[in-house]
Amino acid sequence: MNNQLFVSGSPHIHGNESVKKIMWAVVIALTPALFVSVYYFGLPAILVTAVSIFSCMLFEYLIQKFLLKGKNTLGNGSAVITGLLLAFNLPSNLPLQWVVVGAFVAIAIGKMAFGGLGRNPFNPALVGRVFLLISRPVEMTSWPLPKPIWSFGADAVTGPTPLGVMKMLSKEGSVTQYSDFVDPATFHEMPNYAQMLFGQMGGSFGEISFIALLVGALFLLFRKVITWHIPASFILSSFLVAGALYLYNPAYYVNPLFHIITGGLMLGACFMATDMVTSPSSPWGMIVFGTGCGILTIIIRVFGAYPEGVSFAILLMNALTPLINKTFKPKRFGEKIKN
Repeated sequence: MNNQLFVSGSPHIHGNESVKKIMWAVVIALTPALFVSVYYFGLPAILVTAVSIFSCMLFEYLIQKFLLKGKNTLGNGSAVITGLLLAFNLPSNLPLQWVVVGAFVAIAIGKMAFGGLGRNPFNPALVGRVFLLISRPVEMTSWPLPKPIWSFGADAVTGPTPLGVMKMLSKEGSVTQYSDFVDPATFHEMPNYAQMLFGQMGGSFGEISFIALLVGALFLLFRKVITWHIPASFILSSFLVAGALYLYNPAYYVNPLFHIITGGLMLGACFMATDMVTSPSSPWGMIVFGTGCGILTIIIRVFGAYPEGVSFAILLMNALTPLINKTFKPKRFGEKIKN
């Protein structure tokens, strides 16, 4: 019997974590935000989530079986995570056929086209989300208003998100009216800061509750699934850039706390920018990555055409990840022997 022994360079580190354990830990961490979204948006949020997850799993299975002809990897949970994060980035009233299209783009183009998990340069869920945002802008920006119910009528009334209101008011030359703003189409008062913290506001249904997402992020930090580098640098840089603008002209720019607790910043900072495949591997690289995400998010929100900038910011920084990894490559163990 010809046994071969392969020896690789040190260091040799063994741990009890696996891809499957990590993926399902993320699913558990996202559960509080899912409960909040179901509480406010009811059955439609459940349907969008179920269709998104099922579609992602189905497309990954079919592509692996008939195109790549590789080993079935559905058990590792990565397709479930992609489906769940994609759903979290969608309005709960999005027609289900477009949820399926978004899932196909996320899996087929964002992930499997590059060879599957571990080879994709961009976050697959964000690839699907941005595709839908560009191709179906009306459906992707029609936001159901939150209503604490368990019924079929949660999506009957739509209105602007807090970020959408900020964009409208900034075009008029002032954002100081935000707390008094009422949507003339629905006479719906905009949520205050306490309501926004707990999720009583319009938006993609998985991003609405800062508190629920924070609980999930703390769980991942405790489990050491993620580190503090990307979330902290993402949130801090967003706060500092928004704060600088606010100090420059508080009548035109909204205060930085508003940017942190609204939109998808918390979801992006803790659950999508921290994707191990598409983010840098070294601590300093993570800090640079997170800082870039935060700066780009505020620039796009304030000066761009879209009220939200998290998805675009993360995808742009995903493209820079190889360069960041090369620049902040950790030193190798040992030393070069001079002749």
